[in-house]
Amino acid sequence: MSKLERKTIVITGGSRGIGLAIALRYATTKANLIILTKDAPENIKQTADQIISAGGQALVLNIDISDQQAIKEAISQGVDLFGGVNILVNNMSAMSFTDTLHTTPEQFDLIITTSVRAAFFMSQACFPYLRKANNPHIVNISPPLHIDRDRLKNHLAFSVSKYAMSFCTLGMSAEFESDGIAVNSLWPETPIATSTIKEHCLAQVYVGSRWPAIMADAVYELTLRDSKKCSGQFFTDEALLREKDIIDFSHYAVDLSAPLMQSLFLPADENKTPISQELFLCNRAPQAKNM
Repeated sequence: MSKLERKTIVITGGSRGIGLAIALRYATTKANLIILTKDAPENIKQTADQIISAGGQALVLNIDISDQQAIKEAISQGVDLFGGVNILVNNMSAMSFTDTLHTTPEQFDLIITTSVRAAFFMSQACFPYLRKANNPHIVNISPPLHIDRDRLKNHLAFSVSKYAMSFCTLGMSAEFESDGIAVNSLWPETPIATSTIKEHCLAQVYVGSRWPAIMADAVYELTLRDSKKCSGQFFTDEALLREKDIIDFSHYAVDLSAPLMQSLFLPADENKTPISQELFLCNRAPQAKNM
């Protein structure tokens, strides 16, 4: 029997990209998946079908993640069906690469609402059930707190939203420590090959990316750790998997012939090419995305 069989995992933005990959990774362990997303009905059904085909149980709900009452009702519905919550993955965000002068109030509100606000109130809604669970985890898809002003410019609103999620990791790990709930952040070392990267970046970024499976494998390994001994930490996908003695990452690469690009917000890595501002298609307005 898998360690996570019949355990319940809540994932925001789990119908596409990173969120879907995470859901399918847990589904292979026969886990229960509660997916909160904003997507077309056909994608909602397809997500549920994929999870079930992979071996899991699925409740996929189309909700507005900015609606706190809708969040509470969705979690309650999931708990009624599956009996509790063991893991929460705060994945959903709105991507934006507009600078300060080109970000509208509506764009700013969307960016904040779908990231840090959603993570905050999702954690609040899941807390009563997590505290009763065995080895409970909250994972925020947000960067390490190596804050440098040059990493904030050109996409400040997006930077604020992601670093604010990381501050939630710090604060909640302290608040929830006595309840044995781990709160950690995970961030990719390279861009992840999703539709978001295709839409917002030039082609060389996409081919220099890795498939979402690397984040799924890293989240899975992170949530196997003892929640009472591993909390308030900031991991990157590759580094975490290397701790499991994984040294071959070639199967995660979109194009082995292309140089790997480096994800935003990370210190320079001589083995990866940093993403310059010229590689962003900055005229695109942000939309709620499943990371």
